[in-house]
Amino acid sequence: MQVKRTIKKKAVQTSLQIAKTAAKFAADKKAEDITVMDMRGVVNFCDFFVIASGTSTRHAQAIAEGVVDDFKDLGTRISRKEGMQQGVWVLVDLGSVVVHVFEKETREFYGLDHLWQDAKKVVWKR
Repeated sequence: MQVKRTIKKKAVQTSLQIAKTAAKFAADKKAEDITVMDMRGVVNFCDFFVIASGTSTRHAQAIAEGVVDDFKDLGTRISRKEGMQQGVWVLVDLGSVVVHVFEKETREFYGLDHLWQDAKKVVWKR
């Protein structure tokens, strides 16, 4: 008897699709003020930023954990994650997309939205 092997093919996604998916995953965890920024032509280390806020450090951690877990479920490699322990600013590096999850006051303090105001904002659907 011959056994058939099924190979799970990973769908190739563009940077824009990854960014929009990250925004959706953050929204699924009730993230607030989600912004997707097109960083192409502004920086050379990624294509998009996804910036989101949590209502507390624990909420920011939960949002970031949700994003990481959901991408792992899709078979996406997480290049790096930082700040998970403290939860005031969690960074999830997906390669071409960098996700920043802040506790509200920390987001206001660092002002990435203002710092990178030359980047175009991307419309995404919830």
